[in-house]
Order: sequence, then structure tokens, then C-alpha cells
Amino acid sequence: MKKNSCISFVFIVLFGLSVQGQTKKWTLEECVKYAIQNNISIKQSELDSKTANIDKKGAIGNFLPSLNASASHSWNIGLNQDITTGLLQNQTTQFTSAGANVGVDIYKGLQNQNTLRKANLSIMAAKYQLLKMQEDVALNVANAFLQVLFNKENLKVQKEQLGINEKQYARSEELVKAGSIPRGDLLDIKATVALNNQNVIAADNALLISKLSLAQLLQLKDFENFDVVDDTDVKDENNIMAQTPTAIYDKAKEGRTELKIARTNLEIAQKNVAIAKGAYQPTLQGFYSFSSRVGYSDRVVGFQPNTSNPTSVVGYVEGTNQDVLQNNFSPVLGKALPFFDQFSDNKGHSFGAQLSIPIFNGFSARNNVERSKVSLERSKIAVEQQDLDLQRNVFTAFADAKGALNAYESSVVALESRQGAYDYAKEKYAVGLMNSFDFNQSQTLLTNAQSDVLRTKYDYIFKIKILEFYFGIPLIKN
Repeated sequence: MKKNSCISFVFIVLFGLSVQGQTKKWTLEECVKYAIQNNISIKQSELDSKTANIDKKGAIGNFLPSLNASASHSWNIGLNQDITTGLLQNQTTQFTSAGANVGVDIYKGLQNQNTLRKANLSIMAAKYQLLKMQEDVALNVANAFLQVLFNKENLKVQKEQLGINEKQYARSEELVKAGSIPRGDLLDIKATVALNNQNVIAADNALLISKLSLAQLLQLKDFENFDVVDDTDVKDENNIMAQTPTAIYDKAKEGRTELKIARTNLEIAQKNVAIAKGAYQPTLQGFYSFSSRVGYSDRVVGFQPNTSNPTSVVGYVEGTNQDVLQNNFSPVLGKALPFFDQFSDNKGHSFGAQLSIPIFNGFSARNNVERSKVSLERSKIAVEQQDLDLQRNVFTAFADAKGALNAYESSVVALESRQGAYDYAKEKYAVGLMNSFDFNQSQTLLTNAQSDVLRTKYDYIFKIKILEFYFGIPLIKN
């Protein structure tokens, strides 16, 4: 029973280690998609889009009526005017008032309409800015991804070179014992092995740093276990190099996000001029107002018939004897008057239209128009400059890609020659026809040629991606 338990435990442990060892390897497409979903800069651009939509709601609200309600209650203590007799009396009076006002713009120099159009353009501009941010992040991720691939291959080359030199060191020990080569050559090989060890450590650190940089672009925390697929083929799948720079530029003018942003900003500037000019025109606003009030005091403001004396007459006659009033009437205090009845009796309505004609406002409207026109001219220049920048970037990118392809093809030819020279030097060194210094030189030239192939290969791949980007081919498929 114990034996079976031990076997199960060992199986579980080995299975867990196997699962941990199977680190997920990310493709370029997965890296780009993940970065677009989690990058901080992209999230900030998404907030800008939300702000633009809120501004549109505000622009729509300008067309709706404004409704405001108010209410107040006040106490006046001391010598106040009586609310019934109009005489000044020492008393406490209270007033309650309430009202509501409605206003609506009938005509405002088309400012509300132009503000709404501007808000729609701002939403479009925010979407283009978000797309531009996504494209920039995608290019940065592609560059970082290729840097990881370069460092992985470079580390592999350095390790292979170290293995070759270690074997060569062991072989040299035998040649020294046999007297075929001097002992000094063995020391040179030993120094070369130590240098190769340093190169392996440097290449390993470079790979770790490049993985960290890519993981940070993706907003990943566990970068130590992060790895990418080893896709190192050099190919122009879309045959972009068959296109001319002019054809790529014409295609870029139709779809490049930078130009769309500049053109949209130009339209926004035009709407700002129209909004500013609207201040020159008269404005017409309709309004409606409702109000009511209640006032009462703590003193006697009237009399009502005494029910115990049915012969009494309702009313008050100036100069009537006070005793008669006391015998035939009962006093009524102001605070006892019906509250809601007074609201109904004192209500009032007012409505109409207000026309405002601007005559002179300290050049405020005029200066706003002039500032808007200056901004419009800036936007026009920005569109022209963006078009020139795009043309320069496309032609430069095409020349860079063509040069990178030539450099890669040349480095491949050079590597083949260096490999042949190294193999020949290795044979001569093995029979004692070449000293260790010359042999190490041949080996160093081979290593440099291998590094040049790697460097030019990934440089060419990235420049092809940039050309495809300008031609409208996305880095990842939607």
C-alpha cells in the first residue's frame, strides 16, 4: 500500500514539473492583440473617446429647454408693514414663495447646430486617435518581438560557438601532449573559451531584457516565464517590394490614420470659426415663468362673526366701537389663514420672447473669430505638413527596406565564405599548419558573420512590416 502511495506521489510531482516546464509561447499576433487590450496608453485614448461622447450629449442638451425651480421662506421680526392694513406694526411676518422658470433658445446664430456638428467631428477624431495609438503600440510590439527573436538566435549562436571552442580546447590538449602544437596555443584557446563564456552571459542577459521590454508593452507581470515562438523565416508574404514607392504613397494617402486625424481637426477648426461668427448674430429666446407667495403674521388681522350672537353682522366698519367688535366678532390671527388657498390666490404667470442684438462687446466676439481663423490656418498647414511627412516616410521606408534586403543577402554570402574559410583553417590547425592566433581570427570572423546575418535578417523583417503598414496591410488579421 505504501509502495503504491509513493509511486502516485512521484507521478504527481513529475506531472506538476512537466506542466510548469511547458511555458506558453506567444505569437506576434497574440502579443499585438493582448497589448491593444491592456496597454495603458490605449486605455487613456479610450477615455478620450468617452469624453467626446459626453461632450456630444452636452451639445444635444443645448437644443432642450432649461427648467429651474426655486423656493424661499423668510422671517421679518420688528417694525414691519402689515400685510393686510399696510400699516407699520411691531410684529413677526413670514413669507413663503415658490416659482419655476422655463427658457428655450429659438435662434442663437446657429451656434448650437455648429456645436453639435463639432461634437460629432470630435468623436471621429477621438476614434482616429485611438486607432493611431493602437497602430503605434502594434509597431512597438512587433519591433520588441523581433528583438526577442534576434536575441534568442544570437544566444544560440554564442552557445554553439562555445561548444565548438570547448571541443577544440580538448583537442588542443591532445595535440600539445603529442607535440603537434606548442603549449602557448593551448593557452590562447583557453582564453578564447573564457571570452565565449562572457559572450554567452551577455547574450543571455540581452534576451532577458528584451523579454522584459516586450512583457511591459503587454502589461505582463510574470516576464521571467514569458517566451515567444521561434518563427524566424525571412519572407515577403505580400510581395510588398514589388510595389513602387509612389504606389505605396498613393495607397497610404487613402487610409493613413495621421492624415485622417489632420483632416478631421481641420473640419473641427472650420466649425469653431462658424461658432465664433454666430456671436455676431442676434439671439432670440422664449421664456415662461410661474410664481406664487404666501405672507402671514402673528397679530390679529381680521374678525369673523361670533357664533354665540347670531344677530351680529359680518364686516368691519372704520371707527366701530371696540366693545362692539369684541361682543359680536372673534379675532382671526394671520397665521391661521389658509396656506394653500393663498398660494392659489397669489399665483402668477409670465411668458414671452427676448431678443438680444449684439452691438458692442469690447471686441470679444471679433477677437474670438480672429483666433478661430488663426487656428484654422494652423490646421490647414498641419494637413499639408502631414502629407509631406507621409510622402517622405514612405519613400524612406522603401529605401530602407531595399537596403536591408541587400544587406541581408550580402551577409548570407559572406557567412558562407567565412564558414568555408573557418573549416579550412580548422583542418590546417589540426595538422599544425596554422598557429592559434590565425585560427582564432578565423573563428572570430565567422562569429561576426553569423551575427551580421541575424542582425540584417530581423532588420529586414521589421522594415517589411513598416512598408506593409503604410500600404494598409495590418500587422494582425482582424
